[in-house]
Amino acid sequence: MLKLIPSSVEEQISAVFDTVDFSKKRNPTSQEVEILRNNNNFSSDTDFKNLFVEDDFDANLIKNSEFSGKIVIGKLQDSLLQYHDLKLKTGIINSSLNNCVLGDDVCVKNVSYLENYSIGNRVILFNIQEMSCTLHSKFGNGVLKENEPEQNRIWIGVGNENDGRAVLAFEEMLTADAYLWSKYRGDKELMQRFIDLTENQHSKKLNTFGVVGDDSVIKNSSLIKDAKLGSNVYVKGAFKLKNVTICSSYDEPSQIGEGVEMVNGILGYGSRVFYQAVAVRFVIGRNCQLKYGARLLNTILGDNSTVSCCELLNNLIFPFHEQHHNSSFLIATTILGQSNIAAGATIGSNHNSRSPDGEIYAGRGFWPGLCSDFKHNSKFASFTLIAKGSYQYELNILYPFSLVSSDSETGGINVLPGYWFLYNMFAMARNNSKFSARDKRVIKKQHIEKNPFAPDTMQEVLFALDRIIELTSRWLKANDERFKNTDDGLLQSAKDFLHQNPNSEIVLEDPQCMKKNGAKILKGARGYKEYRKIAKYFAVQTFVDFCKFAGIEVITNQKFQEAQQIPLYTKWINVGGQIIPEDKVNELFDLIKSKQIDSWKQVHDFYDDCEQKYSYWKVRYAIYVLEKLYSKKISEFTTEIFKDIISDVLNVSNYIYENSLSSREKDYTDYFRTITYSSKEEMTAVIGTINDVGFLKELEKSTKEFNQSLDLLFSEFV
Repeated sequence: MLKLIPSSVEEQISAVFDTVDFSKKRNPTSQEVEILRNNNNFSSDTDFKNLFVEDDFDANLIKNSEFSGKIVIGKLQDSLLQYHDLKLKTGIINSSLNNCVLGDDVCVKNVSYLENYSIGNRVILFNIQEMSCTLHSKFGNGVLKENEPEQNRIWIGVGNENDGRAVLAFEEMLTADAYLWSKYRGDKELMQRFIDLTENQHSKKLNTFGVVGDDSVIKNSSLIKDAKLGSNVYVKGAFKLKNVTICSSYDEPSQIGEGVEMVNGILGYGSRVFYQAVAVRFVIGRNCQLKYGARLLNTILGDNSTVSCCELLNNLIFPFHEQHHNSSFLIATTILGQSNIAAGATIGSNHNSRSPDGEIYAGRGFWPGLCSDFKHNSKFASFTLIAKGSYQYELNILYPFSLVSSDSETGGINVLPGYWFLYNMFAMARNNSKFSARDKRVIKKQHIEKNPFAPDTMQEVLFALDRIIELTSRWLKANDERFKNTDDGLLQSAKDFLHQNPNSEIVLEDPQCMKKNGAKILKGARGYKEYRKIAKYFAVQTFVDFCKFAGIEVITNQKFQEAQQIPLYTKWINVGGQIIPEDKVNELFDLIKSKQIDSWKQVHDFYDDCEQKYSYWKVRYAIYVLEKLYSKKISEFTTEIFKDIISDVLNVSNYIYENSLSSREKDYTDYFRTITYSSKEEMTAVIGTINDVGFLKELEKSTKEFNQSLDLLFSEFV
């Protein structure tokens, strides 16, 4: 409701002036006041005693402006500020200011209303309709001020549309924090502690003021309200920024472009939002892009992600997410990163329960195909590729690195375990290199495991191996007369069958993969063999990397014994992109609930400590993986076992390079790739040659180095 407030009523002042050293300020001199009046300036104090200026103050640079409340102005000298092609003189022109602190050499021009802001040094504010900050602003943080009712709190409803997994945003929030908060909802004490950690780091006083950091430019924008903007930020043509924090710095500047609307959220360092994009109730991580009309609501988007055109509602998305098409939807999901959503994919947009409370959970490397759609609730193992199709029933894909396709005959699905290893190793090999190149963060708060072969995926591989053995035993039970009436030795026989028949074409049945119609597991024996090989490769690669890090040239029995003194963790969790043992996550929870950890900074320190120990824990887990594969302690491994391991690992290493080379080579030699070109010279000019693919050169070099290192590293055993 519109209110009429008498001018005599004393206005409540924010803490914006607490940052000012008034002993170094003064009121304008009588001569300066005369200049201000002659330049058509007005003030609520006719003598301009509400203005506080520096000795280096040029009153001639203030024209056609109004001032009310206290106004503090830094050094103001006749000079130009330039950003790209925009050049403006310093000063305050055609603007209205109320209770503001301005830094040195600013340009405030055509700002119709500026209230309760602290403006940094060398800032341009140009053509802004309204820029104000209330005393109760939270800048996108999910906290409450004095005497505010709980209903005023802003929650972000990630993972589920019913807000059952909602979290509170805070400026330093990582996807790791959001995951732990949204996932472990059954622990009410922990949930309350997360609220406490968030509340405790913010003042409840009603004295908030807006901030614009040094060397920032804001121009041609409609409404900026209750906003905190870091240094070196660039805002051009924004439609609405309300209750937001825009993190930005000299090394990681953020940008907001034309027609953008951002309400109730936090934008990370080095991120860019352009071209009519909308974000409401959000946290966007570092080095992200949101553009071309994308709609992002109730979503937390991890670092190094790019979202264009599409719609994302109620999601928690880990780092390295790509979604570029205006026909795709992502609704009520938890996606563990390194994902790519194809055009036409409508994920979670059709509900099949009595209320909108379904959800989808996908491990990292989630790649749904063109025009694919899934029903809630569905779950996908890591690096699952789903072929184009409409999947009519809920899915539970238990096999990592697999290809899923619909089966038109049965109404079920087909699953090809280990598909990536068999047919697209180039993508796996490039994964680590690709994401490392895309990681433009200067400060890397959120730790991210980029290697597809890591403890989180290997535990899924071990599960899949056991699952294939179980399904093979069922097949033997149905097809082998020896087991018609007994189960004695059935599992061992299934294991033996898989080892002795690696190219068997038997089709296994897994009813758990799809509701009602189940799944056919195609080439299960091949998948079993590939899983074992890649698990060995993971283990040996881990040894090689660790020995290189630790300066170890030769692995000995003593080194293995020393490694076995490291704590063994067999269950791992992808926590926002960082792989952490489940036991350590539980330890963190205990520390939080006991208040030994009492701030989000301490939580982040715990993550850092885990990351420092990760390579050691991984070595111990690698030993465990080999022991699982060979069903004996590593101290009992024979020369033949080590030779078998090295042989398989060398095969995988060479195959990774050779398959990557042959896969990429097809892009230059396949007949149908040439049909749009009139000559080889034209084709080369457009797409180059395979020799131009820098990744393959790097892979060739690293493959040779890796293979050569094995001979020396395992010379004690082979």
